Amino acid sequence: MSFIEEIKSRAKANIKTIILPEANDVRVLQGASIVLKEKYAKIILLGDEGKIKQLTDENNINLEGAQIINPQTSEKSEEYAHKLYELRKEKGMTLEKAQELVKDETHFGMMMLKTEEADGLVSGAAHSTADTLRPALQILKTAPGTKLVSAFFIMVVPDCEYGENGVFVFGDSGLNQNPTADELSEIAISSAKSFEALVDKQSKVAMLSYSTYGSAKSELTEKVIEATKIAKEKEPEIMLDGELQLDAAIIPEIAKSKAPESNVAGQANVLIFPDLNAGNIGYKLVQRLAKAEAYGPLCQGIAKPVNDLSRGCSSEDIAGVIAITAVQAQK
Repeated sequence: MSFIEEIKSRAKANIKTIILPEANDVRVLQGASIVLKEKYAKIILLGDEGKIKQLTDENNINLEGAQIINPQTSEKSEEYAHKLYELRKEKGMTLEKAQELVKDETHFGMMMLKTEEADGLVSGAAHSTADTLRPALQILKTAPGTKLVSAFFIMVVPDCEYGENGVFVFGDSGLNQNPTADELSEIAISSAKSFEALVDKQSKVAMLSYSTYGSAKSELTEKVIEATKIAKEKEPEIMLDGELQLDAAIIPEIAKSKAPESNVAGQANVLIFPDLNAGNIGYKLVQRLAKAEAYGPLCQGIAKPVNDLSRGCSSEDIAGVIAITAVQAQK
């Protein structure tokens, strides 16, 4: 069974309700149709029912079973506006501004999550990451015990002997531009836990660099070395090591020569990149050249499951991220 089929199977075991605030995008409606047909989540679409029906008719999309809510006309809007005002009044929120914001699908969806009327939200097919995450952080806040919200990709590489049968977590490949050593340690810890929650296997975390165990020395390598030290102090039970070059991290033969004492080298399944340049380039290289499935950017550290989408996503990508979000909501 493939990774995503396994995720869908787990989602079916405890059905969750996922909000899609971009119901004016055909790909989102097609992704919702896949979910509804395979029955691994309940779907709430936010938008104008007439426009949604027009799109489904024009594109022969079946949305039977989906709930459609229009924030512009919903009887919940006033209640959400008052709750949003109370949440944000110390930050300068006025009731009038709150009433305006909850008519926006993303803000309305976040308020549904806040009031526990749904379990997760997937957006980003037609919005920037900032447009998705800003209201999430303002309304939902960070998860207890979390210092940093970060993003990761689940990479599923076909015919690959490395990682967990070709499955990896890449972090942070979507959000934090140039994390400090302490922030990098938080990304590593969160990514390890995300891997174990979604792949259901032990995480083995490589802190990546262009150097292995001091083979080069610079400010860039020192950051990764310090991040490794901090992460090990915070969570000593996690299998984590660095600094490691990519080949030493995943290829056993190279690990034996470059890092023979490492408990991670040659078998890493969680790859932590030193900055967003490396992380974003890395995931796109693997996606395009190795024809890998790339699910994300998925978010970690928010109080409720909220996941971003690449604006180049397909309907199948969206359906996959909905399944992942549903499994995250089970936790």
